[in-house]
Amino acid sequence: MWLRKALNQIKTSHKDENFLRLIGSIENLVSKVLSLAMVIVILVAVFDLVIFLARELFSEPVGFFGTTLIEIFGLFLNILIALEILENITAYLQKHVIQVELVIVTSLIAVARKLIILDLEKTSGIELIGLAIAVLALSISYLIIRNTSTTKTH
Repeated sequence: MWLRKALNQIKTSHKDENFLRLIGSIENLVSKVLSLAMVIVILVAVFDLVIFLARELFSEPVGFFGTTLIEIFGLFLNILIALEILENITAYLQKHVIQVELVIVTSLIAVARKLIILDLEKTSGIELIGLAIAVLALSISYLIIRNTSTTKTH
């Protein structure tokens, strides 16, 4: 049924409004598929984290982590990043605009994760400078977006 509608829209797509409606439908479908895929990724990641923590807590010595807490925090931040991406997709589905503030916050979390799990012995100075510039640029961008949106609401 929906395939027949899509084919009819393609046939009459020489009209701009029909073409835009078709593109909107495709964007909507792709966003929903991405949302479902991201939910699956999040659920698998949470399951993987629970299994990992159970193995760590119940292996010798019992009650202690064999891996560093920094690695465990990295796994938690992976899930937070995935949740932020899902929120970006959901916000797009609701408002049909990409919310730049959410994208910047997601990027900040991703860079923070990189900094938290960073092995300083294997990291060059130029990589540290690059990460510092990324954090600074994202922070300034966030402040600008935040102040701009706060100004618009007042």
